[in-house]
Amino acid sequence: MNNRNNTVSVLFMLFSVLFCVCLITANVLETKQISFGPISITGGLLVFPVSYIINDCVCEVWGYRKARLLIWLGFLMNFIFVAFGALCDAIPGAPYWQNEEGFHAVFGLAPRIAAASFIAFLAGSFINAYVMSRMKVSDGGKRFALRAIMSTVYGEAADSVIFFPLALGGVVPWSEIPMLVASQVLLKTAYEIIVLPVTIRVVRKTKELEGEDAYDEGISYNIWRIRSI
Repeated sequence: MNNRNNTVSVLFMLFSVLFCVCLITANVLETKQISFGPISITGGLLVFPVSYIINDCVCEVWGYRKARLLIWLGFLMNFIFVAFGALCDAIPGAPYWQNEEGFHAVFGLAPRIAAASFIAFLAGSFINAYVMSRMKVSDGGKRFALRAIMSTVYGEAADSVIFFPLALGGVVPWSEIPMLVASQVLLKTAYEIIVLPVTIRVVRKTKELEGEDAYDEGISYNIWRIRSI
């Protein structure tokens, strides 16, 4: 096996750090509700789509195997953050500390919501990377903008279809779930389209700096083959 394929560059590491920061930040910001006129969103929507853009960049430049490593790394870092936050939240605060309620609002993520979030993240991220990878091979590397948008649509749709029923089913009326799913997919896809010119420039510059432009021909898409990078 080519040793070069089993190493990661400094630039890939920087993308990975940013990816993990976005995931963890989104978790914290999710606790705030924001309204833009008649539209209400969570604060996490401001940063979470950036993780999909990074996923697109990594998959486009380094290929699906590096994207698979990135996704599992993000999952692990996010899990550690949530686990330690929950542990600290469960420990009684000092008698003089007055911020227990606020701390719980941020870190006291209900097990049901946490589980739904983790499952939805993995499903959405891997579908996003798979669509990006397969479309690049079938298109011969052309139409990056189209596959960036389509991979986001498929990935975000899977994420939302899994998350909302698992996390909020029975809490929010079931009749409202389809509207929540549709609004999330539309808003996050619109986000992707708005920042697409920046994404294209970042991908182009990264390819120049790295000398990489991976085509995933003959690879395994098994999500568990983490060591195959």
